[in-house]
Amino acid sequence: MTDEPQTTDEPENEPTDAPEEAVAEVAPEAAPDAPEAVTEAPQQAGAPVEEAAAQAPPEQAEEAAAPEAAPAAPAAPEQAAPEEQLPSKERRRKARSTHTGEARPARSPAERHAERAAERKAKAVRRRARRLQEREKRTAARGRAGASQTEPLAPVHAQTEGVRKVRQGVVVSDKADKTITVRIDIARRHRRYEKIVRSSSTLHAHDENNDAHEGDTVRVVESRPLSRSKRWRLVDVLERAR
Repeated sequence: MTDEPQTTDEPENEPTDAPEEAVAEVAPEAAPDAPEAVTEAPQQAGAPVEEAAAQAPPEQAEEAAAPEAAPAAPAAPEQAAPEEQLPSKERRRKARSTHTGEARPARSPAERHAERAAERKAKAVRRRARRLQEREKRTAARGRAGASQTEPLAPVHAQTEGVRKVRQGVVVSDKADKTITVRIDIARRHRRYEKIVRSSSTLHAHDENNDAHEGDTVRVVESRPLSRSKRWRLVDVLERAR
């Protein structure tokens, strides 16, 4: 048995001219109205938004209008922080390093010396004025402290005269003018052996009137240095020599 192909009476995808004619008939009529439709669409779409914004509270209205607003300008850069308080010497050095003006004209050594001298003189004047001002302040402070402190203070060590030594001896020489040599006899007991030990020493005394002579017993007293060797002075003659 053989399968015979079935045949149908319907035509297979025969082209028809009807759609083209329908498009041709509809297109010219719809073309002029297309821009109005396009323009009306945004108006119809935006109308509910505007009505909702008008009915909404102010805060919500601002939020609704925010997307349409222009983007905010970028924030201004922060101001530079002030420079640290530098010492005067550092500030002058920094000013010199950043100086961009013209260089000073060349000067001779004499001109530089004169400029330095003038600068020293100006500094001396300012220094003198400052010292006078400080002195006046100190004087005013002392005056406020009280007049009792301005009174002269008593000396710590009062002038006192010590007890002068007095010696008795025998004149052994009166040859020098206004000077006698006196022998001082000393008798003392030995500390260990308790024996009387006799010794003598001589000294030079001042005799203003040449009153004492050799062999006299005299009394002398300690005095200020009168010469290279005289530190004693004659007081009186106790006994004359025979």
